[in-house]
Amino acid sequence: MSQHYAAHLATLVQRSEAALARAGFDHLVIASGVEKYHFLDDRPYPFRANPHFRHWLPLAQQPHCWIVHTPGRRPLLVHHQPDDYWHVPPAPPEGFWVEHFDLRVIREPREAAAHLPRGRVAIVGEADAAVADVVPNNPQPLLDLLHHERGFKTAYELDRMRRAQRRAWKGHRAAEAAFRNGGSEREIHRAYLDASGHGDLDLPYGSIVCLNAHAAVLHYQHQSPERPAKHLSFLIDAGAEVDGYAADITRTYAAREGAFADLVAAVEDEQLALCAQVSAGRDFRDLHLECHLRLAGVLRNAGIVDMDPGAMVAEGVTRVFFPHGLGHLIGLQVHDVGGRHDREGREIPRPQGHPYLRLTRTLAPGMVVTIEPGLYFIPSLLAELRAGPHAGAVDWDAVEALLPYGGIRIEDEVACTEDEPENLTREAEAWARAESA
Repeated sequence: MSQHYAAHLATLVQRSEAALARAGFDHLVIASGVEKYHFLDDRPYPFRANPHFRHWLPLAQQPHCWIVHTPGRRPLLVHHQPDDYWHVPPAPPEGFWVEHFDLRVIREPREAAAHLPRGRVAIVGEADAAVADVVPNNPQPLLDLLHHERGFKTAYELDRMRRAQRRAWKGHRAAEAAFRNGGSEREIHRAYLDASGHGDLDLPYGSIVCLNAHAAVLHYQHQSPERPAKHLSFLIDAGAEVDGYAADITRTYAAREGAFADLVAAVEDEQLALCAQVSAGRDFRDLHLECHLRLAGVLRNAGIVDMDPGAMVAEGVTRVFFPHGLGHLIGLQVHDVGGRHDREGREIPRPQGHPYLRLTRTLAPGMVVTIEPGLYFIPSLLAELRAGPHAGAVDWDAVEALLPYGGIRIEDEVACTEDEPENLTREAEAWARAESA
């Protein structure tokens, strides 16, 4: 891991120097950020460090810290370690990364100013991170390049992401078991937390835990304590984190055999076929449109919509059942930056009629993307379809029968390589099953 990290740091130095040269600066300064407080209260919101800061160091929860990179010099970490008897202060830095930094410890946030450069300085962070005359300026040309390059993961990053997948899969197995045992959404969520070793506040994103019709809400944000009268379906979109790197996995389960279970299996077959096409040179927009074509075939084969698949896509019928994008970049952020812009920051447009696609770049080795097709039975969108010109192609009795199940989403993380794609999620799933056997 020390060798992987050293190579990772060398890559960041190279990228940063290219970005500094492009933007016309001599130093790169990155603020971890500051704690923010509830309005008219003394309670802080959960803190998460600036992702640019976490790119350099596995420190996700330390406010008031700074990184300084000056070409030709050893990177500097200004580390805030307060003398605090109200809370447990951050531990002294330790681990495989410490030897690569010049370390300065400060006790008060204002002391950082004495260690930060002046002059032509690119300062990345939120405005409230400012100390003295060191104020974040976030130069756009610099950010454009750094965000684009962050799409290409180093060996160190891939290792962290594989570990995050394994951590998440422990939670997913426990969540499925809790569903099979008749648990409520809240009980299932607690089983996930216990098994993954996470708490609510350190997850990379709020878990989406849906029973029955709740699965029709794409980002369902509640966890009901009530057990439903009957368990029909279960959708869980939940992740984990290792050293700042996120996992993002979704699975859907049917409580028993039948039409919905068959539909889940059909979506998963298409999802696996799409994962296999994560290859260098593939335009992700084309893969997204192929996903729609494949899901149109599922709808027709299931007898839900009687239309030619190509016509279903062209006429926007598939968007009623699959309204979101096929996937996104992932890494330090669940929806990682840089998915829709080139190296110069120019936008790469989405396909017409697909406003929610988060990734429009051409795939290349080192990219890690999610592949997450779905089929949903969303009353408001179905009402629009029913009032439109293609209503006669829909078996509305079949739709009514599926409404109580909500919807389906299957999501894996897949790394693009020079050869065959690496499905990080399926490998972690196999590992989790072998470990529990």
